[in-house]
Amino acid sequence: MERTLTGNEKDIVILGAGNVATHLAINLSRQAHISQIYNHNIKGAQELATQVGAEAIDNLRALDPHAGLYIISVKDDAIATIAEYMKGIGGLWAHTSGSVPMSALSPISDTYGVFYPMQTFSKDVSVDMAKVPIFIEGSSENVTEHLKEYASLISSKVYEADSERRARLHIAAVFACNFTNRLWDISANLLKEIGLEFDTMQPLMEAMLTKACAVTPHEGQTGPARRKDMKIIKKHLEMLEGEDKELYSILSDSIIKQYYPDEQDKL
Repeated sequence: MERTLTGNEKDIVILGAGNVATHLAINLSRQAHISQIYNHNIKGAQELATQVGAEAIDNLRALDPHAGLYIISVKDDAIATIAEYMKGIGGLWAHTSGSVPMSALSPISDTYGVFYPMQTFSKDVSVDMAKVPIFIEGSSENVTEHLKEYASLISSKVYEADSERRARLHIAAVFACNFTNRLWDISANLLKEIGLEFDTMQPLMEAMLTKACAVTPHEGQTGPARRKDMKIIKKHLEMLEGEDKELYSILSDSIIKQYYPDEQDKL
């Protein structure tokens, strides 16, 4: 997994100091040298720079012009703004977005790409980056291989994915992670109402995930809607209200349609 970097390849500049930038900077710093952390808020840059032994800057014109790689890890709508500001500067650039096309970086240089780690990140929650899939796209075959080498410094799961494939991958991740977490939040609130902590659900959640990965989510589906137990479903709906009730109804209806496509019952 390790690769010996030479010359200025050892120097990496991270633009951003949020969740993704933090995990990338910390992990890459173990195999390479993070020379600078840029953030529009200097305090954020300083906090991360201190952790990885880098220089903190809040001026894009102060970027090290000789770095081996510049990683833009900011909000999606800020990527194009940075690219336009750094127009023509050159160097190897990559952004970390799952949804923004690689071409957003074309104003900066001829050597650009995407370095997308598919994981949910929070600054204070440890992540084993070796297990995190990183999806790479490059403006040329050489750029793609170069970015894959950087990704291999921190992950054993490095893949290629063009912009269209990556966008669909991101949608799949939103369903698998972000939407699921919203449902967990609803579950946590329901448990709180009866004096229980959310970790009560942890064994159930872990078993469901294990089963979904062992077979398929479709084969592993269980519950009242899978059985089309309308009596239980209606009882649950009577106990719920507002958005929780609406979501329960929509999801139950979706499950029933998947397994009983010829039956037109609607909740």
